[in-house]
Order: sequence, then structure tokens, then C-alpha cells
Amino acid sequence: MANAAERRPGTVRRLLELLRPYRLRMALVVLLGTGATAFNLAGPKLIGNATDMAFAGVVSRGLPPGASKQEVIADLRAEGDHTLANVLSTADVVPGQGVNFQALGQLLLFTLLLYLAGGLCMLVQGRLVAYIAQHTMYRLRERVAEKLTRLPLGYFDRSSRGEILSRVTNDVDNLQRTLQQTLGHMVNSLFAVCGVMAVMLMLSPMLAGLVLVSVLVAAAGALSISRRARPRFAEQWKSTGSLNGYVEEMYTGHAVVRTYGRRAVAERTFDEHNETLYRATTRAQTLSGLISPVTRFVTDLNYVLVAVVGALKVATGTMSIGSVQSFMQYSGMFTQPIIDMANFSAQLQSGTASAKRIFEVLDEPEQRPAPARPVRPARVRGRVDFQRVSFRYEPDAPLIEDLSLTAEPGQLIAIVGPTGAGKSTLGNLLLRFYEVDAGRILLDGIDITEMTREDLRSRVGLVSQEPWLFAGTIAENIAYGRPGATQRDVVEAARAMCVDRFVRSLPDGYDTVLDDDSSTVSAGERQLITLARAFLAEPSILLLDEATSSVDSRTEVLIQQAMTSLRSGRTSFVIAHRLSTIRHADLILVMESGRVVERGTHSELIAAEGAYARLYAS
Repeated sequence: MANAAERRPGTVRRLLELLRPYRLRMALVVLLGTGATAFNLAGPKLIGNATDMAFAGVVSRGLPPGASKQEVIADLRAEGDHTLANVLSTADVVPGQGVNFQALGQLLLFTLLLYLAGGLCMLVQGRLVAYIAQHTMYRLRERVAEKLTRLPLGYFDRSSRGEILSRVTNDVDNLQRTLQQTLGHMVNSLFAVCGVMAVMLMLSPMLAGLVLVSVLVAAAGALSISRRARPRFAEQWKSTGSLNGYVEEMYTGHAVVRTYGRRAVAERTFDEHNETLYRATTRAQTLSGLISPVTRFVTDLNYVLVAVVGALKVATGTMSIGSVQSFMQYSGMFTQPIIDMANFSAQLQSGTASAKRIFEVLDEPEQRPAPARPVRPARVRGRVDFQRVSFRYEPDAPLIEDLSLTAEPGQLIAIVGPTGAGKSTLGNLLLRFYEVDAGRILLDGIDITEMTREDLRSRVGLVSQEPWLFAGTIAENIAYGRPGATQRDVVEAARAMCVDRFVRSLPDGYDTVLDDDSSTVSAGERQLITLARAFLAEPSILLLDEATSSVDSRTEVLIQQAMTSLRSGRTSFVIAHRLSTIRHADLILVMESGRVVERGTHSELIAAEGAYARLYAS
């Protein structure tokens, strides 16, 4: 596993792989970014030309008509006004002509059209980026959802539901925001930096060098801060997952929390999680928040230096006023993408941290894949053989060792024993929620690993001691056991499992909507609904894990009578603590420490005066 993790590509590379299906659209994004940059680059130069044109026209009004530019400059130098002479030497002055408003208007109109074209390119680019980001996250959510269906039950046992939900929702949403906010901007910023630097070098290599040095200083500071912020963002999203997990746990068990007077303790624990998240977020945001002030200070200082040096160059006649104005605009255009990239780096760090958490889910070891040519029995009689099965949840903690048992079709097999003996684990192994470490389990002589999990589980009806109902009507919850079941099928199953009698007393009957925690019906009634669901599925094998633990004695007797007809021709495994409910079982298995220590009928085991007799007497 370690070697596999080392060979795994980095987070950024894997993000780029997610974008690969959209490479043509990405190429169009780059092309539009290039076009927008080119149009915007021409603007300051044209505005500088317009400034020079207006300046030359205004100055030329006060000059004697008919004189040449060289004569005017020579006269100024003779009078000792060298500064004005230097300024005029860089301007296209025609003495006495004035401002050519027609040419100036055409130049400004052309500049406006270029800016409109650049804006249109950015608009289309923004739509493309939104499409790419949304569809990429759509596919990523699908991958995560499919991955969760392929993960073994052990992953969910060791991970809180809140933590899993945080990765699937919060982290994916954060990554989506990162892609949408930075994808197009980063492309545009990169082209803008390269293009603007090329233009500035043509205008003035010295000023361009000054700008480049200041920007490199700002970039070095931003990079240093960004590196320090990266682990803080990882801590922030980890703390978010922990907080969500705790909130989900406390909300699910709010009745228990209040019953035992643990509200104050729960609030203190929540405050601790909240404080941890607050501190992690504060550290991350404080560090990332330093990037903008640092880069802004350096770029503002650079702006002042360019203005001062540019003014000196105008005064010495080495640059025109319009060229200096253009250069100052280009300076802002050069530094702004640097500031943007520095600001986006914080969002990138946050998004990368979320992406890493998502990829951790995608990298989890999956359950054993389905066989290439699965066996699908046409009819299952229900013979189940456990042949020398061994299993342990933890490598150093044996649970089931060398267990063998056989259940004949139609038999009622009861499994009893103290807590932790491995009774429920047998059901988990039969349903392949976990894979055996050694031995094998046969269904009608077929190794269950040669069947698909879906085919296997469709033939087993499970009713656990913790009934699960989804938010919907009672009829929908019962019909969940058989897709396409009619209302008549639902009612028949409900009558067989003693559900119909209490459903009829409800105002909305079978259309009664159950909320998330099913508080509209009692715990025993919830269990009855799950039994009706299993009845409707008509499975070949029944697995009842303390299925009657939440019902009263009278209802339990009624259910036992109904189960007699349900079990006809079906193999049934009943895990029970109340031994009175399994006295008529065909075979009773007594488990201790993962082993079957006794087996036989109720009367045989009582007569043996062994472990079962002691359990029964207690």
C-alpha cells in the first residue's frame, strides 16, 4: 500500500487529469484569453498616442505658424528653456495647426472597439470556464458516489457519517469554487504578464527592469506566505469534517443526550470542535490575507518609482508624455495579474486541500471485484454451508476461527450467545458485507464469491435490530423491498406482518409520511414496517438479527405466527437474545468467542446442561 501511495500522482496532476476530457474547450479558453489579452494590450498604447496627439495639438496653438518644429526647438534652447525643448522633441508638433479632432476621435473609437472585443472574449471565456468547472465537478461527484458503493463496510465503520458527508459536499463545493474562480483568471493573468512585459521592454527597458524587480520581490513574498498557509488550509478542512461528524452524531442521538443530562457536555465538546475550526480557519485566512497587502505595497511603491523616473525621462526628452502614460498603465496591467495570482493562490491552497481529501476517498481500497463470469443460479433452494470459516475485524484480534455449519433448505437456524460472540458477524459474512479470511460459504453448493453481490443480496431478506426507514410514506417504505410492487402487494405484506392494524388508525393511513427519524411511529412499529418490507421481497433466505427486540410480547407472538408461513420453503437465520422466541427452531447454535460450542434442538441443549442451559436459566 505504501508503494502504491508513493506511485500515485500528485493532487495538482490528478486535477489536471480531471480536466483532460475538456481539453478542446480548455484550448478555446486559452485562445480567448490570448485574444482578450492582445486587445487589452493595444489599448494603453493607443491611448498614449491619443494623449501625445492632444498634447501636440494644444502646444502647437501657441507656436508661430509657418515655423518648423526644429526651428521652434532651437529658439527655445537659445532662450535657455531646455526642458520644454526636450518635451517638444518627443512630440509630433506642427506649429499653429491645433488639435486634429477628427483623427483623435477615430483613434479613440478604434480603441473603444478593441476594448469591447476584449470584453466579449472574456465573456465567452467565462461561460466556457463555468461549463468546464460545473461538468468536472458533476463527474467527480459521480465518481465519489460510485466509489462509496464499492467501498467495504469496514470503511464506513471506521469513518463518521459527518466526515464522509463533509468530503462529498463541502470539499467538492470548495473545489468547484476554486476551479471556477481561478481557471480563467490564471490563464488570463499568465498571458497578461508575458504580453505586458514584452510591450514594456519595447517602450523602456530600464523602466521594465524596475517593474520586474519589484514584482519579483512581491512574488517571492507571496510564495513564502502561500507555502506557510498550505498546511493551515488542510487543517481547516479536516476540522470542518470533524465538526460536521460531531454535529451529525449529536443530532442523531439528541434524545439520548437529553435523557442522560449530557447537554452541557455535548455543548462543551461542540465548543471545542468549533474553537479548533475557528483557530485553524483564522490561521489559514490570516496568512492568506497577508498576501494582498504585501503585494499591494510593493506594487504601489513600484507605481511611484515609475511615475518619478518616467517624469525625469520626459524632462530629458527620452520619452514622450503619452509613452510614460502608456507605461504607467502597462505597469498597472503587469502588477494587477501578479496581485490576482497571489490572491488566487490562497484559494488554490484551499481547493488543493479539499481535492486531496476527495482523492483520499477515491484511493481507499475497494471491496473484492465481482467475478468475470459470475454464477447466477436460476433457483435458490436455500442450503447454506459455512466451511471452516475464519474472520477477524482487526489482524491481531481473532473473532471467528474455523467455524463450520450447515443449514438445510427450509430450516430455522437460531444463533444465540453472549454479546461479542460473533453472531451478527455471520450475517455480515453471508451478505458479503465483509469477506472471510479463510474458508468459504456455499449457497446451494455455489461459493458466494462466484456470485455478484447484487444477485446474492437480492436472495437474502435482512431485518436488523436497528430498523432503517427513509423519509417517505409508509407504503413507499414497504414497497422498497420489491421494485414495482402494487398497492395490493403492500397491503398484503402489511397484514401478514401486523402492520395493517396500526396503519389503519393513522389519519393518512398508508400515505402517512415518515420524517427522517420516523418519530411519527414507535420503535416497535418501525420494526414491523421493516419486517413487512422483507416479507414483500420474498427472499430465499431470511436473516433476522434481533428483529423482534423492539416489539411487545403480544405482537411478537403474532409475528412469530406470521413468520411460520413466511419461512415455508425458505432457510431462516434468527439471531436472538430472548431465548423464548427460538424454542421451536430446527437447530440452535450456541456461539462463544467466535466458535460454535453447542448445537441441537432446544430440548437437546437443555438436557445437555451446557452453555445453552446456563443462558436459558439466566
